[in-house]
Amino acid sequence: MAWPRRRSPPAANRAAIAAVVLLVLACLSPASGEAATGADTIRRFYDALMGTMREGSSLGAKGRYARLAPVIEQNFDLPYMTRMAVGPSWGRLSKDKQQEATSALAREIAATYASRFDHYSGQQLQVTGEQKRDPGAIVDSQIVRADGSVVAIRYLMREEEDGWRVADIYLSGTISELATRRSEFASVLHRDGIDGLIAALNRKTDALMREAER
Repeated sequence: MAWPRRRSPPAANRAAIAAVVLLVLACLSPASGEAATGADTIRRFYDALMGTMREGSSLGAKGRYARLAPVIEQNFDLPYMTRMAVGPSWGRLSKDKQQEATSALAREIAATYASRFDHYSGQQLQVTGEQKRDPGAIVDSQIVRADGSVVAIRYLMREEEDGWRVADIYLSGTISELATRRSEFASVLHRDGIDGLIAALNRKTDALMREAER
């Protein structure tokens, strides 16, 4: 006895069902490349940093900068960092000046990493823990130098719509980079205004790149 054949749904129905399945899967899975936790963001950043260090000599200073600049833009909350470093005067700036200041700080940060992490000699970059802190998180990490000495680095993370990003860095675990920058920026802003600060950041970027190219 032959079993009755099951009819296939019309093509339009099959397409609709497939679309629903894809939508459900998209909701269940994180977007490609999106960091699920603050620690994932730092691991991703460290992977890029290690890769750049390993190719440091062949890339040269400009090559390292070109490699790291988009990584920093992706993983650092640069508008927040610039706003916090500039301080109360931020709200009185035009949108154009805010963007100029953010871009200048982004370039200076990228130049700093391109200068300091210029070659690989056995260093290890390790994420060692994460602590939730409303409304963000603290990620603990360390740089293990080739001689075995350890430098502790903590990252304050903020969760944005597109993932977790670095909001502040604590060198030796306690020294806030944003607090240091805010202190440095205050005197420049008082003396020369936002244009003077932007010019100072650009000069520092140029000096870092010249030094890195030697």
